[in-house]
Amino acid sequence: MSVIVYYSSVSSSNQVKKQQQSIFFYMDSKKIPYKAVDITQKTEDKEEMRRKVGNPTALPPQICNGDTYCGNYEMFFEAMENEEMDTFLKL
Repeated sequence: MSVIVYYSSVSSSNQVKKQQQSIFFYMDSKKIPYKAVDITQKTEDKEEMRRKVGNPTALPPQICNGDTYCGNYEMFFEAMENEEMDTFLKL
């Protein structure tokens, strides 16, 4: 399985942009391999993200490991603060 970060390259929300940047920065700095999927490019990707999350209105950023949902930004941040990232990402 591989970690997938669902994000949006088109967002008017500065908060969402900062959250996405924070996730990418952390993953890159820790050399955790991941696939970034921009849900604005294909409707199928947005539908896939929402199916994995189990919420038809879920918004990015969302993180999964394969088909297993890991969490949203708040859950990611909590895992980072508690040094529980391996557990959060199901590595």
